[in-house]
Parts: sequence; structure tokens; C-alpha cells
Amino acid sequence: MEDIITFNTIKQYCDFNNNKALHPLVGIIDLSKAELRQFTRFRYNFYVIFFKEIKCGDLRYGCNYYDYEEGTLVFLAPGQVIGENKPEYYQPKGFAMVFHPDFILGTSLGQRMQEYTFFNYEVNEALHLSIPERDMIKDVYAKVNHELEQLIDKHTKSLVISNIELFLNYCVRFYDRQFITRTNANQDIIARFEKLLNDYFHSDKAEKLGLPSVAYCAEQLFISPNYLGDMIKKETGKSPQEHIQLKLISIAKERIFDPSKSISEIAYELGFKYPQHFSKMFKKVTGTTPNDYRLMN
Repeated sequence: MEDIITFNTIKQYCDFNNNKALHPLVGIIDLSKAELRQFTRFRYNFYVIFFKEIKCGDLRYGCNYYDYEEGTLVFLAPGQVIGENKPEYYQPKGFAMVFHPDFILGTSLGQRMQEYTFFNYEVNEALHLSIPERDMIKDVYAKVNHELEQLIDKHTKSLVISNIELFLNYCVRFYDRQFITRTNANQDIIARFEKLLNDYFHSDKAEKLGLPSVAYCAEQLFISPNYLGDMIKKETGKSPQEHIQLKLISIAKERIFDPSKSISEIAYELGFKYPQHFSKMFKKVTGTTPNDYRLMN
């Protein structure tokens, strides 16, 4: 088992990076104040948003190692592990916005956190900022830090949360821009997704493994399920699950034409445990049952 340094509190992380903890549940960390450190794996039990201002390669997540460009944002949800253990040393750079889940409990931000799906993207799906976007992000970081440097009063929490929510809403817009500017790369992923589904249903995988999940497809494409879902939705207007369903129905229609196969056999071949579930899905999508479709054609 590899060694992992775990941070449970904001103060622990502030102390680790030679920053003063201005608030027990939220902070802006200047990583350049940290001492030279060895490459290590870290687990954060709070939300972390890294802002990399220089080109560096000190973060690794899962199987992905990424050499960041200037002006990159990386989002981590509580419990995620990032980094790698190796003997070399490096000097941390950039900033990190950190906030504990307890800080946003019962707030509008807490209720919306599941909408910010990029907290579960892989590191190589980071957000690359343009120069104007960087300036906007720096401005929000500065406002949050300014609030934390004041004496804490009844307005502190609402103002900090409002700025974090503003920050995340900007990131939604910036990711939309990134999806558009990376259309060629996205189209390649979509093409590989379609091929993956074709190969899956035209092999014995469906019968052996069942219906393909979005998580399975994302793993085969070496991207996170959230990124796959958001990217495909932006590019096609349909979710990956809808694509899987439509591909399944398309192949089912071809096989229904074969009179030597029963509807139950076709259902099992396509990965259904129960033929009635196949018939229900088929009717929901086409408006008719598999048996009626066979008779119609």
C-alpha cells in the first residue's frame, strides 16, 4: 500500500503549506510559501480548487499524469487522492481555494454542488483558462481572501459563499467554452464511443457482462464518466445513456428481422437479464413492442 498523506481539516493543509489559517472551514492557500517537498500522494477530505499559474507537472490523479499549462484549474471533491510517490523534490506553485463540506451545509451552494460535475473530472480534463478568464478567477480569489483577512462577522460566511458560487458559475461558462474550442478532440471521443458500442453489441460482451454502463464506457475511453456525460451532452444534445439506449434499439431492430431468433433470445444477447425489460424499453423508445415491430416489417 502506497503512503498517502491525508488532510482532514483546512488548518492541517494551511500548516502544511506554511499559510496562516484565517478560517477553520475555508481558505486561500499560497502554495509558493510551502517548502520544497518530495512527490507524494495526498487525500483531501474537503473541496480543493488548484490554480496553476506556471507550467509544472506536480499533480497526478489516477492513471493520468499531466504537465499543466499556465492558467489551469483542477477541481477535487472530498476524499479524492492526487499525486504520486517518487524520490524527486519540487517547489509547489500557484494557489488553492479550499472549503470544507460543513461550510456550505444548508446554503444554496451546498444544494447546488452536485451541478458542478467538474469536481469529479480526471486531472487531464482540467480547465485551461484564457488570459481574461485568469484575471476574473484571480479577482474572485482575491475577494475571498480579502473577506477572510477581515474580522469574522455575521456577513463573512454569506459573502465568501457568494463569491465561491460566482467563481464556480464562471467555471461552468469557461468549461462550455472549452468544450466548443476542443470540438475536434471531442468529435474523436464521440467517434470512439460509437465504435465502442458497436463492438460491444456485436461481440458476446453484452450477453456475458450485461448492458454497458456509462462508467464502463468512460473507463474504456480513459476519461471520467462526468466529463464524458457533459461533453457528449454539449456536442449532441443527448446523454451517453441515451446514446447507449439508441444504439441498443438500432441493433435490436436489425436482429428482430431474423425470424430464427425469439424476442427472448435477442433480449439476452443484448445484455438484458429479463426479456420483459427489453420489451418495455423497446416500446418506450419506438412506441411498439418487439413482437409487433416484427409483424409490421
